[in-house]
Amino acid sequence: MFRIQTLNKISPIGLDLFPRDKYEIASDIPNPDAILVRSADMNDMQIPSSVLAIARAGAGYNNIPVKRCSESGVVVFNTPGANANAVKELAIAAMLLSSRNILGGINWTSTVADKADVADLVEKEKSKFTGPEIKGKTLGVIGLGAIGVMVANDAMALGMKVIGFDPYISVDAAWHLSSDVTRADSLESLLVKSDYVTLHIPQSEATKGLLDAEKFKIIKKDARIINLSRNALVKDKDVVEALESGKISCYVTDFPSQELLACKKVIGIPHLGASTPEAEDNCAIMAVQQIMDYLENGEIRNSVNFPKCKLEQRYPHRLLVVNRNIPNMVGQITTNLANANVNIQDLINHHRDDYGFNIIDTEQKIPEAVLEQIRKVDGIIRVRGVER
Repeated sequence: MFRIQTLNKISPIGLDLFPRDKYEIASDIPNPDAILVRSADMNDMQIPSSVLAIARAGAGYNNIPVKRCSESGVVVFNTPGANANAVKELAIAAMLLSSRNILGGINWTSTVADKADVADLVEKEKSKFTGPEIKGKTLGVIGLGAIGVMVANDAMALGMKVIGFDPYISVDAAWHLSSDVTRADSLESLLVKSDYVTLHIPQSEATKGLLDAEKFKIIKKDARIINLSRNALVKDKDVVEALESGKISCYVTDFPSQELLACKKVIGIPHLGASTPEAEDNCAIMAVQQIMDYLENGEIRNSVNFPKCKLEQRYPHRLLVVNRNIPNMVGQITTNLANANVNIQDLINHHRDDYGFNIIDTEQKIPEAVLEQIRKVDGIIRVRGVER
């Protein structure tokens, strides 16, 4: 029986995928095998040694201590693309809101609701809320993952010119991206040409403060910026200064702060990017499926800290080994098996940065004593077996 702990409310459509004869699911459960989380902050959490995997029902994962998990052999999953359409729709809406001063007009009309001559007032004052159309304008998309690609393609369909920047674009994303999207050679070349800039990248040490005072010096005059990814990608103080100086026209953010909301040119959205029932269902379904695949078969997809690993299981016994990416790991594992007369039928080994993952299939059950010998090998982090 696998034990699953939920740290947030997870869509029942996802949770119902767990067979109840094999899984126990609860928010308070001792020694869980896996954890499902949405927004709960786990960075200061004492993660039980029993935990094999953590799945984030969403794309961002800065609420999970990934480095600490890697050192303990805990595979961390996210669900890229599951909420892509929800965020894409909000990004398109954000472009329109930043252009047409729709919110300003709506807020103004609420102040004249008790006037008898509302129709006349509307005609008289409407010119105060005019704004440009997005058709024919240039959109710069920073980050061409699942969300960025959808935003770019839909912006093209709305008649915009699109420039994309992503030095790490995946082959799969490239296949889905419109061939009419222009590739920027650098972030700076995108900023100087874009009327609108939208961010669709994860937060990391490398991307914190990506848009700062230096970038605002070179950004196209009157550009509008949309940040539905993570608050720290844009420096609050610097973007407010750029807005107040007139260098940029509007900043739409899903992460409002007191400092930002004090500026009239900021449109603050209460973190609604993935807040649709469809996105929550999709994220839960993907997260649950990834947890099940890993616990039952040792297969990894959409991990943020370990390599993609999949091997069709044609033999009854499977050995899973997490190790540091150092020389002779596979050799020492296979030597221990050979010394115990265990014949390897199938094997796959992949690594990602400092860590490696092995799937080894055999026809015979591997004795516990052999597993213990493998665990003692320097550089081995975690060893477990699964049966078909």
